[in-house]
Amino acid sequence: MAFLVVALLGGAAVGAVAIGAWPNERSPAATDVAAMALASPPSATARATAPAATGLQPSTEPATPPSEPATPSPSPSLMSPPASRAGTGTDTGGGAALDVGPSDSLRLRRVATITGGLSPKSVVSSQTGYLLAQNMMYRHTIAVYDRGFELVKTIRDRVDLSRFGQAPERTVVQGSPVEAAFTPDGSFAFVSQYTMYGPGFDRPGADTCHPAEERDPSFVYRIDMASLRIDQVLPVGATPKYLAVSPDGRFLLVANWCSYDLSVFDLTISEEIARLPIGPHPRGITFSPDARTAYIAVMGSTWIGVLDMATLELSRIEDVGLQPRHLVMDPAGEYLYASLDEEASVVKIDLATGSEVSRASTGAQPRSMDIAPDGRSLYVVEYTSDSAAKVRTDTMEVIQRLRTRHHPIGITYDMATRQVWIACYSGVIQVFRDV
Repeated sequence: MAFLVVALLGGAAVGAVAIGAWPNERSPAATDVAAMALASPPSATARATAPAATGLQPSTEPATPPSEPATPSPSPSLMSPPASRAGTGTDTGGGAALDVGPSDSLRLRRVATITGGLSPKSVVSSQTGYLLAQNMMYRHTIAVYDRGFELVKTIRDRVDLSRFGQAPERTVVQGSPVEAAFTPDGSFAFVSQYTMYGPGFDRPGADTCHPAEERDPSFVYRIDMASLRIDQVLPVGATPKYLAVSPDGRFLLVANWCSYDLSVFDLTISEEIARLPIGPHPRGITFSPDARTAYIAVMGSTWIGVLDMATLELSRIEDVGLQPRHLVMDPAGEYLYASLDEEASVVKIDLATGSEVSRASTGAQPRSMDIAPDGRSLYVVEYTSDSAAKVRTDTMEVIQRLRTRHHPIGITYDMATRQVWIACYSGVIQVFRDV
């Protein structure tokens, strides 16, 4: 691999919708969306079970007025949980903190299974006590959980664009929440909307697409985590998927899958300051710890984009492998990890040289990843293998593999609890803990 300067999932039946093979996050037909909308609504309360519990019971949340999030009844307090300490290899749960050693000396044990009203594409920890599950167009919701696995609130993706300065008159639309990214202090979450439904949106996003097709542009919603309400709607390109906030909180980057470009927002003014052509199907994004450089996986290629945040100039790390999807940064900023969807592997890249150090063999279609705070362990979901792997980063060997529910697609590591939450497209979130 070398740097070159340039000017940048499988199918679960969800209700009536089938998700195909890559590029496998297809938008359902309008008839399928309507069929799911007419499904009988259950209780809005999440069902969390102990590890021995079985049964998969996805369901549809009840309808709510435009722009108004639904609140489960009874509802826990909506006050923000206390901030957690950054990951230090200690247990910061109830009681005294206990030194538990390096993360690669621990093993994952399942502690909870959450079902009910879910079709989660991703799950992301705020690191301050909340976790967000994005349920795409199949539910049109964002489910907010606390660390005790309780559903705190269900936020619907329906908004009136005129309330946010994005339409001249009342225009009520629905989105399709796909990924989330938090500000460093956890006070705000940004959620990408795969495609929009409603007046003026008649060319929906898709996984097989090209800029010449002129798919509809979409939006990113900002959620105020104190009120758990949508308070900003930001316009982006076509079919935004992954997004990331810089470690200093200044920038938001959004990968626009169908328009082959990258939206760059300056969060100090909440404005898009650049739209950068980057290549076919951009997806995963991560930053260097000093926030000076961003890395963007271009899934329709064999390379990773490298963005200088001071100049907004792009370069590349070439020849990383087929279909780089998700990126994770080593906490020390020395190595970059990329999941290769087509090659069933995760590659470790030395950022000083842009060269491959080693790689781990994974199950089929490794998708999302996260890393332990000490940088010694990677956690990887293996989509079509229905499994998840824990990888020791110094040797890139798989040290644990777990069976999951069908089609694990999203994963997040909550530092204070050492919990690993896995979103399965089949309607389940499974929670494991390093012990």
